[in-house]
Parts: sequence; C-alpha cells; structure tokens
Amino acid sequence: MKTLKIDHIGVAVKSIEEASKIYTELLGLEMHGIEEVQDQKVKVAFIPVGESEFELLEATDPESSIAKFIEKRGEGIQHIALRVDDIEKALEELKQKGVKLIDEKPRYGAGGAKIAFIHPKSTNGVLIELCER
Repeated sequence: MKTLKIDHIGVAVKSIEEASKIYTELLGLEMHGIEEVQDQKVKVAFIPVGESEFELLEATDPESSIAKFIEKRGEGIQHIALRVDDIEKALEELKQKGVKLIDEKPRYGAGGAKIAFIHPKSTNGVLIELCER
C-alpha cells in the first residue's frame, strides 16, 4: 500500500459556521465551501493548510456517526485520512494482513473522493480513513 500523505484531519463539530471562525478568523485560513454528503448524514467544510486540510464535519441527523461521536466524546478530532494511490489495492493488502476494516469496499465521500475506514481496534484507537482522489 502506497500512502502518499495525510490528506486531511476530520474534526467533528456541532456547527461548521461557529467552528470555522477558529480557523478563518483566528488562524487566518480560508474555508473552501460547504458540501452535504447525504449517505454519511453530514455537512462538510474543507480548510486547506499546505498540502493537507482540516475537514469540519457537522451532523445532519442525530443518528449519524458524527452526532454519536460528539454525544460520546464532544467536539474534536474524529479521524485522520491518509491519501492512497489505489484504495482497492490498499484494502486488499490490509485484509490479507488481518486488519479489521469498517469498509471492505470503498464508498464515496466529500469532494468526490473514494474512501474507506480502518477499524480503530486495529490502529490503537485511532479512526483512520483511506482516501483516493
């Protein structure tokens, strides 16, 4: 599996509008629009930093994984995404190594990316997303 870089850091927030002020007004970064990903029941905003981004995630449904994350742990880092060049190949390699996956096959995420998650039980409690753009 060829990991190219950290693609983004996913941050669960109650309100993109409120949370984005920290990144834009205090840190001087620029937000690049808001997108709704209906399958995942979230609104997403990307804030580029060099070659990576912060991804702000706001739940659109109280049953979404982001809403449940915030309810259990509060706002904060929810996942780290690694960009890979071939997500299907990466998933197959991880399966062969016995890594527990949340997604056996890629699904579509924000920005048209193909994504899949590795179960935190395989990564010392860190939710890792694989991302192919």
